[in-house]
Amino acid sequence: MRHLIRRLRTEEHGATMVEYGLMVALIAVISLAVIAALGDGVFDAFDQTNDEVQAKGSAPVPPATPGD
Repeated sequence: MRHLIRRLRTEEHGATMVEYGLMVALIAVISLAVIAALGDGVFDAFDQTNDEVQAKGSAPVPPATPGD
């Protein structure tokens, strides 16, 4: 039993795995937040460009919806 407790105190593989897992989770959360923040702006920019192209008299382009 003492050997098991001593090994658990000195073993760092599990702690390293947890740290990497936390870093991956943090990167995922930040990435989703950035995509959510920029998503509407990018969609609006494309929508505005589409409107301007249609106003110039080119072939009509159906407006896209955010779910497509």
